Amino acid sequence: MLKSVSLRDYMVIHPVTVKPDASVYEAMMTISDNRISGVCVIEDDHRLVGVLSEMDCLRAVLSSVYNNGGFGTVREYMTAENLLVAHPDEDIVDVAQDMLRQNKRRRPVVEDGRLIGQITIRQLLKAVGEFQSANGS
Repeated sequence: MLKSVSLRDYMVIHPVTVKPDASVYEAMMTISDNRISGVCVIEDDHRLVGVLSEMDCLRAVLSSVYNNGGFGTVREYMTAENLLVAHPDEDIVDVAQDMLRQNKRRRPVVEDGRLIGQITIRQLLKAVGEFQSANGS
């Protein structure tokens, strides 16, 4: 059984971010260049205002083709309402179970209203791997 630890021990400390007024094209290139499935959207003060996924980018591309226009801004396509976030001291097992229930690949980690990290499936798998190695399994 995976022992419970806080997210702080496994979260990505400096997740890739974009600003809400960036173009979706810039965000797509950021996602592609960093080989990730999405980015956190923050204001200048590091306040989390949304998340943008590869699917959101695809929606923007198809809208652009259909409307014969530009890609638009991140703000137009990001998820901003009902954002699921975690606190760095939350239990990693509880967060993993909720991510599975919600079918989400990543969760921003917020403290005092500011983005301080992100937990992703990759970090969760790393935690399991380290636990297995430490227990000789």
